[in-house]
Amino acid sequence: MLTRESISSGEYLECFGALPKEILWSKERIANSLRDTLLARPEQSDVWLFAYGSLIWNPLVNVRESQPAKLQGWRRSFCLRTTAGRATTNTPGRMLSLEPGGETHGLALRLAETDVDEELHLVWIREMLTGAYRPTWARLSLGNRREIPAIVFVADPAHPHYENDASVKSVAPLVAAASGPLGTNVDYVLRLEKALAEHQMADSYVDELAGALRQIRDVLATSMSA
Repeated sequence: MLTRESISSGEYLECFGALPKEILWSKERIANSLRDTLLARPEQSDVWLFAYGSLIWNPLVNVRESQPAKLQGWRRSFCLRTTAGRATTNTPGRMLSLEPGGETHGLALRLAETDVDEELHLVWIREMLTGAYRPTWARLSLGNRREIPAIVFVADPAHPHYENDASVKSVAPLVAAASGPLGTNVDYVLRLEKALAEHQMADSYVDELAGALRQIRDVLATSMSA
C-alpha cells in the first residue's frame, strides 16, 4: 500500500519502474499542473478534494473535514489501462477514473488553508505520474444540501492509456489476472466495494465488477480442484 513517506521520498516510483519513460511526467510538469489548477480555483473558496477511489480508504493527506458528497454528471469507470502498480506489462490491468454521465457518491475532503500547497503536492505526485487524469474544479453536493467547488480527477480521453470500453464484461478478465508490486488489481476493486458499503454509498458498476471477479475466482478454484 502507498504511504505518505513512500510518496514524499520518491520510493513509490520503484512500483512503477516498468512504465515507459516517455509517458512519465517530470516533476516540473506535475508542479505546473498543480499550479494551473490552483490558479483556476474559485475565489473565496476552501480547497476540497473529491475522493471516489483509494482516496476514500487511504487518503494519505491531512484532512480537516470529511463529508459524504455527490458529484453529478460523472460516473466511476475502470477506463485507464495500467501496466504498473497493481499490474505488469504481461498482465495489464485497469485503473479507476471518472467519465461523463450519471453521478458518483464519494467523500469531500477539506484541506486546511495552511496545508494546501504541501498536501496537494503529495496528491499530484500520487495521481499525476503519467497525466492520465485531468484535474478540474466541479461542484459537489454535501449531505446538508450545501454545494461546494472541489478538485476532481477525471479521465483524459486523449491519454494513450485511456480505453473506450470500460464495461464489466471487458474489464473483469483483465482485473482478475493483473497483479504487481502494490498487490492485485482484484484487491483494489474489493477494497473499493467495501469502502463504499461502509459509507453507505454503493455503486452498481463497482458491485457488478466485484461480483464478476468473484465468479471468475470461483470458476478458477473449481477447475484447479477438479
